[in-house]
Amino acid sequence: MFAWLIGLPVIAVAVVAARLAARRGQRAGYVFAAVGLLLAIGAVVLLAAAAGPAGAASGATGAVAAKAAAGTGGSTAALLGAAIAVAGSTIGAGVAVAYTGAAALAAMSERPELFGRAMVIVGLAEGIAIYGLIIGIILIGKS
Repeated sequence: MFAWLIGLPVIAVAVVAARLAARRGQRAGYVFAAVGLLLAIGAVVLLAAAAGPAGAASGATGAVAAKAAAGTGGSTAALLGAAIAVAGSTIGAGVAVAYTGAAALAAMSERPELFGRAMVIVGLAEGIAIYGLIIGIILIGKS
């Protein structure tokens, strides 16, 4: 957990640098893709460092060390799966809400009586994030 807290300032600096590079007129798509790739590589390195063989470093020997190493691998995979499920569903819900919300506002500007129907559609798009959160909670419970 401590490694992630150390990485937060690095992420903040990378995002600010990407925003400044995009404002200067450089190709923003390439800049953001490069920053995203670097952050993803850094996250994998931090995950590997945090999920290393903790049992061997604590001085445990024999079967205890093997049992500790096996336990951390399974829980790490479950936590990583939960993070991917929540992140993917949240990104998908954000894209869905962006499109449905824009269409709902356009429809309501012409016919204001469509407010209720439009909000139901936007709420259905937001449900995608809730499904991902439920899957994440289930996976965390299994770890």
